[in-house]
Amino acid sequence: MVEDKSKILIIDDEEVVLDSCTQILEGGPYQVATAMDGTFGLELVQEFHPDVVFVDLKMPGIQGFEVLDRIHSFDPTIVAIVITGYATVNSAVEAIKKGAYDFLPKPFTPDEFRVITRRGLERRKLVTETTALRREREMLRDQFAAILSHELKSPISAVQQNLFALESQLSDQLDEEQSNRITRMKSSIDDLLKLIHTWLRVVSADADIQKIQEDFQPTSIESVITKAIEGVQTQSTRKDIEIQIKIEETLRPTHGDEITLVEALVNLLSNAIKYSRMGSKIFVTAEDKDDEILISVADRGVGISEEDLPFIFGDFYVGEASPDGERGSGLGLGITKRIVEAHNGSISVDSALGKGSTFVIHLPLVTPNR
Repeated sequence: MVEDKSKILIIDDEEVVLDSCTQILEGGPYQVATAMDGTFGLELVQEFHPDVVFVDLKMPGIQGFEVLDRIHSFDPTIVAIVITGYATVNSAVEAIKKGAYDFLPKPFTPDEFRVITRRGLERRKLVTETTALRREREMLRDQFAAILSHELKSPISAVQQNLFALESQLSDQLDEEQSNRITRMKSSIDDLLKLIHTWLRVVSADADIQKIQEDFQPTSIESVITKAIEGVQTQSTRKDIEIQIKIEETLRPTHGDEITLVEALVNLLSNAIKYSRMGSKIFVTAEDKDDEILISVADRGVGISEEDLPFIFGDFYVGEASPDGERGSGLGLGITKRIVEAHNGSISVDSALGKGSTFVIHLPLVTPNR
């Protein structure tokens, strides 16, 4: 059946090339269309919806490079392959830049044409499957966000508000044990709402990052570090953990968004506190080095196993339990990595079980031409 056949479009001004290519594919699982110039070829692209298009670079009228551009604009999943008798390294490089998948110089043998056709169709299948998976992931992400916002967050928030009201109304009637139970309930609900908020933050992270990039400006790393440490002060005090800071006096600014950089550093500090023992220390340093800023967060906590290191920046990764049995959501490091990379930076880690972890954020400095 025609519907089961792969669609191949050949655009070339030489009739002998069109005939020979058609004959080579004849009898195979292909539906072939041909065009002798770029204008008609582009019309067929829109009508025929090919899987693979062979394009000659040298044609009358619209040249092959422009055809490649328009094909990619119409449907970037179409696999374009250049065929030409004027093959040079420069033309091959230029064709690849224009979106061509491969390059086939004339003259070519039937076997060469068959092989490159199969490769092009395999590429097309991979691209379309990847695109479908991406769309499915986006749809699931949107559905997940809706479930979090409406099906979970709203009713839990309502329970929280009613619990506050109930506690106020019964304040003079509750004994100590009952008060403690309500306190624990409030704490659990608060933790659950924070977890839901974190999940929503992950779901919307990509859109938020694109938005904040529009408003990047010179940002003081000293201010980012100060605000991040203030954000975890209660957590560190509760575990009697001292945060020691060492910042170069001449530290230059980075180009970014202070709010999200603070969030990224808070995630690292929170993890360092969570996985450190009572009464220990955390070390935060910042320095200029080779046209970038290095921000380091080091702890002497439980550390990360060598087997787990490749996965720690993935969403929902959860490592060893903290000394007090606390476990995180497994989302903080993934969010931090997104934020750092949105600032054209990178993040690395050095860790070993029982010896602690050191995370280093690399951010570009503000350059004179900004």
